[in-house]
Amino acid sequence: MSGLSPSLRVFRGLLKELREIHGTTYKNTLAYNYVIDQFRKNGVLFQVTGERQCRARQEALHLSQAYLCLLRSTREHLALHKLYHGKGDRGLAEMASLVGLRLPSQPGGKGWEE
Repeated sequence: MSGLSPSLRVFRGLLKELREIHGTTYKNTLAYNYVIDQFRKNGVLFQVTGERQCRARQEALHLSQAYLCLLRSTREHLALHKLYHGKGDRGLAEMASLVGLRLPSQPGGKGWEE
């Protein structure tokens, strides 16, 4: 994807995030239609080689990058919140495993006996 233009990269990223949110029916949403219309209207996707870069095109690209960042960050935040959000009282072993630790086993009772 390194050969893609920044606008096409953002466009594909926005469509990917919409697909993550809405599933396979993302093409039937208003957000999908709005993104397609804005990219077509501002001509961000179709750059002609000799054309001057206008301020509106750069502003549209910047806004789309900001919106992509917002969608991606919100999705990642919700995933982290779901993973680490408190679920009431947890046991000691479950809390230790949550941060990557393990409780020592105590086969003989107190731990130092065999």
